Amino acid sequence: MALASLVRRKAYLLSRNLSNSPADALKYSFSLSNFSRGFASGSEENDVVVIGGGPGGYVAAIKAAQLGLKTTCIEKRGTLGGTCLNVGCIPSKVVIGHGLYGEMYIKLILALLHSSHMYHEATHSFAGHGVKFSSVEIDLPAMMAQKDKAVSNLTRGIEGLFKKNKVNYVKGYGKFISPSEVSVDTIEGASTVIKGKNIIIATGSDVKSLPGITIDEKRIVSSTGALALQEVPKKLIVIGAGYIGLEMGSVWGRLGSEVTVVEFAPDIVPSMDAEIRKQFQRSLEKQKMKFMLKTKVVGVDTSGNGVKLTVEPAAGGDQTTLEADVVLVSAGRSPFTAGLGLDKIGVETDKIGRILVNDRFATNVAGVYAIGDVIPGPMLAHKAEEDGVACVEFIAGKHGHVDYDKVPGVVYTHPEVASVGKTEEQVKALGVDYRVGKFPFLANSRAKAIDDAEGIVKILADKETDKILGVHIMAPNAGELIHEAVLAINYDASSEDIARVCHAHPTMSEALKEAAMATYDKPIHI
Repeated sequence: MALASLVRRKAYLLSRNLSNSPADALKYSFSLSNFSRGFASGSEENDVVVIGGGPGGYVAAIKAAQLGLKTTCIEKRGTLGGTCLNVGCIPSKVVIGHGLYGEMYIKLILALLHSSHMYHEATHSFAGHGVKFSSVEIDLPAMMAQKDKAVSNLTRGIEGLFKKNKVNYVKGYGKFISPSEVSVDTIEGASTVIKGKNIIIATGSDVKSLPGITIDEKRIVSSTGALALQEVPKKLIVIGAGYIGLEMGSVWGRLGSEVTVVEFAPDIVPSMDAEIRKQFQRSLEKQKMKFMLKTKVVGVDTSGNGVKLTVEPAAGGDQTTLEADVVLVSAGRSPFTAGLGLDKIGVETDKIGRILVNDRFATNVAGVYAIGDVIPGPMLAHKAEEDGVACVEFIAGKHGHVDYDKVPGVVYTHPEVASVGKTEEQVKALGVDYRVGKFPFLANSRAKAIDDAEGIVKILADKETDKILGVHIMAPNAGELIHEAVLAINYDASSEDIARVCHAHPTMSEALKEAAMATYDKPIHI
């Protein structure tokens, strides 16, 4: 079946390449002809200019250079893909511009999650493994320094990749003065104009604000400020039970904060498979994270030493006051396009500010493209990277492809939750007959051996064809385990395809094999 899947995918890609509207094809042909003439003439004009040095932007710039295109990348912060955060460099008003935020956040949160998990293990699990300490304490400045060092090393590496691939790097704030010209106010205080035949907008996203709540990055913080707190808050309130809110709540909860999550919706992470979501919430509650669902914030008082939040049921009702040392606002993100001059050149956006593009990432303005968080689709760093590669491939006359239905998502807590494809609720809504296979990590020998067996693998497959429709994993390192499923779904594999692949023993990945066996037949170890 796997070979047949490959043939079907080739046919799909060919049909997709030929299915563009005549108008799009004409626009694309015109832009390519301009590109070819300019490149042949040896003009000093750039073939590609990328505004934003985050995960989508820097990847697009490197790929463009690798394809032989003269490329310039403009980044506001002066640090590609990430930045070294401390109190002195956190602005009073959060503006993470030019695509920087996604890569920076991921690196910072992973560093702190690992450090906080090590502390939690030392205080809760080591004794059971025969490792005892007379005392364990948190040195938060040292923890933050380790986080900053890790991020600094990683971001300097991106600059090295720019040099290796001959990408011109301009540090400053870029804005359009025409569809082929970007004015840049450099961080040194100068001003310059960068010309490009093709300009890619990769400016990322910004924190979504809430009415009546002012973020000061001290007591009321965004995720930026939450990554740089100078002491562990005794009480932390998180507004929003999405990926970022739960990840940050997990970090500070493991370091000793009393964490309460306030969420307007009836569920945490609404996009998650409901069965997995329920198990995930129970796991977080066992870690002493509290949840107030179907609850809205109606007032905030910062007049005292701490913060007082007034909340009430989402449907209305009696009000309650919550007190905290720090409040994290994590109610989502919005496309960051402020100051780019999109209106000046006529780039169309939707009602929430996302830039409208066709399936070649082209905007309605010839030669102007957009990728990542500024366009519709999941706001994920790895999705932005795929956008960047595909966009540049289209510009270079090649074929690019990103299927947003097959982009994995990961919640970086412990345990992690990772998924790809459809949830069971989505499959039901489509009216598809399906089978479900599950396998708990309590029956996985590696998980039992390391005493970290909380979690499950769940697979959904078409009942008639056995084609995998969705895979959901809650487990330690679920973000690593999910990629076998991502590959399978991208090539229309069946659950039997995974089940018949030999998996090394003992490994956590055997749980995926067993879940696949449970989907089309029966598992062995349960």
